[in-house]
Amino acid sequence: MSYSPRMRVTVTQLSDGTPESEWEGLREHVAQNRSELVLLGEMPFASWLPAHDQVDPEAWQDAVYQHDAWIARLGELGAATVASSRPVNRNNIPYNEGFLWSAASGYRTAHTKYYLPNERGFWEASWYRRAESKAFQAVQFDGGTAGFMICTDMWFAEHARGYAQQGADMILVPRATEGSTSAKWLAGGRAVAVMAGAFCVSSNRQGLTEGVMFGGTGWIIDPEGNVLVTTSDREPFATHDINLLEARGAKSTYPRYVAD
Repeated sequence: MSYSPRMRVTVTQLSDGTPESEWEGLREHVAQNRSELVLLGEMPFASWLPAHDQVDPEAWQDAVYQHDAWIARLGELGAATVASSRPVNRNNIPYNEGFLWSAASGYRTAHTKYYLPNERGFWEASWYRRAESKAFQAVQFDGGTAGFMICTDMWFAEHARGYAQQGADMILVPRATEGSTSAKWLAGGRAVAVMAGAFCVSSNRQGLTEGVMFGGTGWIIDPEGNVLVTTSDREPFATHDINLLEARGAKSTYPRYVAD
């Protein structure tokens, strides 16, 4: 596994189901910026099924197939690593699975979402099951070490502390969150970065879907809680060159070094 202390990271905000025009824009952005890690939002390649409280197993299976087809296209981005989450079935049980993909290593399961809301627009606990265990394990990839927190997982910040102890360089947060809550989510991302002593990297869905107005606002935050870049309607993709040594050095400074 090769290692460089610097990495060019891209965050995104894509509309429901990832329209071809937006995908082409992302391809151009990644090529121009020589991105090495691209984070997509939560289950980005299909409609947001948990907008409805009436569970449709056929629609879920269609979303699984749609993600299969798009994952086969990830090489179009030309990035070393792509991260996101997707619907899966294991033993006929539905889950929301975080993954890493690269041309060299292929598809790797990295995390299964554990904390599931169940309310208007976000009937997730109705549509799929939480992870079978409360496992928040950092994963290594070509260039660094990452911990996943899929959307609501981010608010259970004791796991950020756990990722710090595992030496995570970054916390990856694919989201599906409303525009009205963007400021709250950004504040939470800053806290997670400080607690983990890691870069907090997040991408979100954007636009109106089945009555839910997703808010975009992907971000990259440094280990001290400073916001480095955010996405917007005018700039739906943002790339920043981060130094992973900052995260490794942060683990020995306040408040990370304080014993539990």
